Formats: sequence, structure tokens, C-alpha cells
Amino acid sequence: GSQRRDFVSVHDVVRANVLAMEPGIADGVALNIGSGMAISIVEIAKTLAEAMGCEVEPEISYRYRGGDIRHCFADISAAKKLLGYAPEVALQTGLEELVGWLASQRTEERAARAAAELQAQGLSA
Repeated sequence: GSQRRDFVSVHDVVRANVLAMEPGIADGVALNIGSGMAISIVEIAKTLAEAMGCEVEPEISYRYRGGDIRHCFADISAAKKLLGYAPEVALQTGLEELVGWLASQRTEERAARAAAELQAQGLSA
């Protein structure tokens, strides 16, 4: 749970793509789009549980996916320079929107099955 990732709203990703479509601005250039901030998976789990009104302690298995990197977050400096991109949707706002969407969905518990499949494929250690 201490691995860190960069979480960004789909709204920011779409906006970045629209900015990149402007002719001549970023033609042929690969750009990182993200929030530019790293947050641990356990922090995301706790924040998401809070946004859902749940009191759940994240379960940390101390297992990992084979070949996965420990920490990954975007350097968005080139996107800022070329596109004028900066993330606009705060993490908390994005999570609250996600929670609203999740509330409208029908769910099926598949975590145990997914973990077993990862193990069977040799993708978790």
C-alpha cells in the first residue's frame, strides 16, 4: 500500500487531449498527463472509503505484481510548457464524482477471483 501513483481526473486528461489537438503546438511530441503529484495507494483507499462514508481499514497483503514499478507519477512540465496544461480537478473532487458514479452501478465482488488469477498467471509475488 505504500507504492505511489499519480491519479488524475478524466476531465483533465480530455482537456489535455483537446489542447494537444491544436495544430503545431505538440505535433509528434509525447507528453505526460497527470496531476504531477504522487499519492500512496493506501492513502487513496482511505480517502475513497471516507468519501463513500465507509469505515474500512485497507487490507495490505504485502504482495505485488511481478514487474510492477514501486512508484510512478507524471512529470507534467513539458505539457505545462507546450500546452499550458495544468490539472484543474482536485483529487478529492474527482473521488467524490467517482463515488457518485459508483453509487449508480450494480456491483459483483470479484477481488478474490482477480487475486487468484494474478497468482495463477505468476503475476503476483
